[in-house]
Amino acid sequence: MLGPLFRAACLSAAALAPTVSFAAEEGVTTFTLDNGMDVVVIEDDRAPVVVHMVWYRVGSADEAPGESGIAHFLEHLMFKGTDELAPGEFSDTVEQNGGSDNAFTSWDYTGYFQRVAADRLDLMMKMEADRMRDLVLTEEVVLPERNVILEERNQRTDNSPGALFNEQQRAAQYLNHAYGRPIIGWRHEMETLSLQDALDFYELHYAPNNAILVVAGDVKVDEVRVLAETHYGPIAANPAILERDRPSEPPQLAERRLRYSDPRVSQDYLVRSYLAPERDPGAQGKAAALVYLSDLLGGSSATSVMGQKLEFESRKAVYTSAFYDGLALDTTTFGLVVVPVPGRSLEEAEADLDQVLADFLVDGIDMAQFERIQSQIKAGQIYALDSLQGRASRYGEALTSGLTGEDVQAWPDVLQAVTPEDVMAVAAELFDRDRAVTGYVTRAQEVTQ
Repeated sequence: MLGPLFRAACLSAAALAPTVSFAAEEGVTTFTLDNGMDVVVIEDDRAPVVVHMVWYRVGSADEAPGESGIAHFLEHLMFKGTDELAPGEFSDTVEQNGGSDNAFTSWDYTGYFQRVAADRLDLMMKMEADRMRDLVLTEEVVLPERNVILEERNQRTDNSPGALFNEQQRAAQYLNHAYGRPIIGWRHEMETLSLQDALDFYELHYAPNNAILVVAGDVKVDEVRVLAETHYGPIAANPAILERDRPSEPPQLAERRLRYSDPRVSQDYLVRSYLAPERDPGAQGKAAALVYLSDLLGGSSATSVMGQKLEFESRKAVYTSAFYDGLALDTTTFGLVVVPVPGRSLEEAEADLDQVLADFLVDGIDMAQFERIQSQIKAGQIYALDSLQGRASRYGEALTSGLTGEDVQAWPDVLQAVTPEDVMAVAAELFDRDRAVTGYVTRAQEVTQ
């Protein structure tokens, strides 16, 4: 999956070099600046607005050992000012121009976006290019912001038993890969993150040849090209940036199990997860089949296999679900959730789940349900085109996860080409208890003195 993005579509220095278009009917065009920055333009003139995004091919899974949370920490620090902008001035300027902005960090990418009137695109590019290489950080800025991310962890993770359990299960899932680390970071490592850590991470990873510019909205390709070359073009590439080469997972030879107890848990539940294939360039078929498997087993409670069997027929569960997201640079996960009815133990709930999976592998797929899901997936792909930001994110997330523009364009057709046989094949390959992590989340009994 690793490798430069769009290298076949690179342009020469001339502004009039040919443009490569993935799908003219969608108005999607890509080109590459001389410094290696990839650009995707999505023309959509339904409203006089534009979404401007810069996605960096770096996330928490690219952090050095002992520095968990630095990718997310730097995301916060990117709003602290440059040689031209005072701390907070970036977002203030966006707001004063009637727009909104934000940022996000994942295991595979970090992204920054603004949504503004189309005639403000020039200003957005100017400011974003400024902070790509001219961020100004001092101890007076960094240390207070470190307290902010520690409080964020406190609110979102440490005060949530579900979030704490998810951290533990993910750590058990990945023995060797950095996907086992939380995006926000382990608290004891976050507490030691320094100004120099932030500067080193910034200097290494924030450069045009490690970034993708996505512009969607009421724009024309030639206009975006001129602005991109004006603002991003002068920024030098960083030759120290290499292809991402991460440790892979060793073969899992035995089931892993964990039990997490917390007095804040309102109702006991079971989660089981398996390592699963991600979407790969030119090879998205297995991931597409896993999308169907997730919906078939744990989509709507009223129609899914787990919902019908455990919630409605036997009434052994109050909630069931399945989850899968194939957008990842490396091997991802497929998960199942069962919340048993009061009085039914998690051991019994696990036996119920195993029986449902065993029956599914024998009985196969109900064609009416399969065709219904196929229609729902097709409709979802069409409706997604209504969201300008969603369309931009669709490309940014995929391209920073190792896919190509052609893969993004092909995905709807790949999904529609999935057959019931494809789904049963990936299910038979996936559901191996020796390659699973099974977790119990229970309400701890409070001890009275």
